Formats: sequence, structure tokens, C-alpha cells
Amino acid sequence: MWSGRRPMGKETYRQATLGGGCFWCLEAVYQRVRGVVSVVPGYAGGHVPNPSYEQVCTGTTGHAEVVQITFDPRVITYRDLLTIFWHIHDPTTPNRQGNDVGPQYRSIILYHDEEQRREAEASKAEAEASGLWPAPFVTEIVPLTAFYEAEPYHHDYFRQHPDHPYCRLIIAPKVAKFLRTFPEKALTGER
Repeated sequence: MWSGRRPMGKETYRQATLGGGCFWCLEAVYQRVRGVVSVVPGYAGGHVPNPSYEQVCTGTTGHAEVVQITFDPRVITYRDLLTIFWHIHDPTTPNRQGNDVGPQYRSIILYHDEEQRREAEASKAEAEASGLWPAPFVTEIVPLTAFYEAEPYHHDYFRQHPDHPYCRLIIAPKVAKFLRTFPEKALTGER
């Protein structure tokens, strides 16, 4: 299994794969995190190779909508990405985030290596014990076996469609919550 470390010149970037509802929401938030190099929406955690959005939406492929985040660990840590994750989605609702219902919207962390598994388990336990959410967490923590990039029209969805009702009513409040809760981790300018 690939370790999640990608050499880039003199730097070594890491990757994290997270699902917490619609991937448009997570993409919009993590694009604004200092130290994040890229955010790619896609599908993971299922049993059908190369699924389409339409297939995933049926709820029968086993995939979750996820984002694959490439980040610079000298600027932002994996643990910091997870802390943001616990705040920007509800990890207590099985197969749902708000009005988005189905297994593709489940809360899931797909770890790239054993170190990430340990970090994810510890972070989940700490966040749950903190009382951040009033119910037990249902977030799955599983190994990443395959990541399938989403169709091009899903990329940069919030930036390309800021006036779409879903963007205004669902995504914009999550972005605002991130900026309000983690101002020190936010980019100072738009990427």
C-alpha cells in the first residue's frame, strides 16, 4: 500500500482522504486551509471499480463521497486536518449529513498508513470525549484501498457556482464556520 508520502522536489507532501457528507462541502473548506496544496473530490470505500457519480448516488457501490487532500506537514498536520474535520460535519449521523441521505454521505476516514490510523483513532476519541457533538460518533476509520477521482464538473464546485442554492444554504455556512473557528489555519488570500 502506498504510504501517502509524495516527494516533490526537496519537500515531502502527505495525503489525507476524508468523507463527511457531500464532497463539495469538504472541498470548499479544505481549499481554504493554510498548508493544503490540493483538494480532489472523489469516491472511496466501495467495491465497484471506477464508479460514476450516478452509480455512487444509488447507494449500492459502497463508496462514500470523499476528498483527497494533499498537504504540507510543515505547515499543517494530519491531526489539524482531522480537528477541522470533526468541526465541519456531524460525525454522529449514520449515512447522512443534513438533507443528504445515503451511505455515500457517511462520515469516514480512509487512512493511508498505520501512523494515520493511530492518529485518526486518537483524534476521534479526543473529539468524542470533548463533547463537541451530543451523540456518539459513527465515523468509520478504514484503510484506503482505492480512490477514484470525481468527474470534472464536481471540481471547484463552490467557487464555480457560488449562487447555487445548495452552495449558499449548505456550503457557505460550513466555510464560514471554519473561518470563524480556525482563523489561524485559514489562508489569508484566495487560492
